Amino acid sequence: MKKILLRADDLGYSEAVNYGIEKTVKEGLIRSVGVMVNMPATKHGVHLLKDEPIAFGQHTNFCAGQPISNPKLIPSLVDKDGMFKTSSVYRKAEEDFVHYDEALIEIEAQYHRFLALFNKKPDYFEGHAVASANFFRALEDFAQENVLKYSGIPEGKEPNDLDEGSYVFINQSKVYMTMESMNKSYEPYNTFYKMVNGSREDGVEMMIFHPGYLDDYIIQHSSLLFPRTKEVTFLTDPEISNFLIDKEIDCLDYRDL
Repeated sequence: MKKILLRADDLGYSEAVNYGIEKTVKEGLIRSVGVMVNMPATKHGVHLLKDEPIAFGQHTNFCAGQPISNPKLIPSLVDKDGMFKTSSVYRKAEEDFVHYDEALIEIEAQYHRFLALFNKKPDYFEGHAVASANFFRALEDFAQENVLKYSGIPEGKEPNDLDEGSYVFINQSKVYMTMESMNKSYEPYNTFYKMVNGSREDGVEMMIFHPGYLDDYIIQHSSLLFPRTKEVTFLTDPEISNFLIDKEIDCLDYRDL
């Protein structure tokens, strides 16, 4: 039986994003949600979903909003105003400017914020997409030290470059990772059907989504906009639910890995 895992990132990014993710959980197929714990809309998003029987992950964020730790302790991560450097700064950088020790400080601060929000460890642990090997190395080391279920990215891959052959091991599960939302021609239906109609059955197929609606905050702070609304529509489409039932495809969440 083919196994898939449909994951939604960015709970807390904005209230509109939160409402979109809420719809995909309560009326759709999402059973694993990554939380950005440092954002002004974090508590709003957690309030919407905290009682849902789904897997919640720490979607560790270094490129949006304000850090939780003291900006003076993490100068490589922040701008002159003490806000996180944006994802565009990471993309334009010619070398990795993130200091490993500073990354650990902020990762730990966000981890303790997650514990305070949920009163439990995250069901999985990963990072919001930035081009920094030091960031991901610090994430992996912190997860190992704290016995967390780390969901990294395949070696040699960039966070926004996960094609259909990309895979990692999470515990003992081989997980193929697909994320095409940053592609100009992206259509979630096409990506999904290509993934589930493939011949691989030696692992779990994961598709990473960023569902949400749009408000002024997300429009001003994210380069990923209309794909979010497309994904809400896709993930709540009864046609997709019926397809999974007809094909006897098993939908997992991170707690199953």
